[in-house]
Amino acid sequence: MNKAELVAAMAAKAEMPKAQAQRALDAAMQAVIEAVKKGENVQLIGFGTLSVVEKPARKGINPRTRKKINIPAHKAVKFKAGAKLAL
Repeated sequence: MNKAELVAAMAAKAEMPKAQAQRALDAAMQAVIEAVKKGENVQLIGFGTLSVVEKPARKGINPRTRKKINIPAHKAVKFKAGAKLAL
């Protein structure tokens, strides 16, 4: 399912115009993005939790050249599926 298909499904389920569903989805996505960028966890009960995790620096290998490289520490987004989403 891509974004356009999601918007169409949302519009059908909520019985609203697609344009309104598009604005709602865009607003929700923007709110989630802003919260995660601030380092906050976003917990959607039944769906899942987005959290920011610190990845430590580590050594790796460039697959093209086979040279050893240092991968710096960085932050990443982790998603844990909720009970209703888990298969």
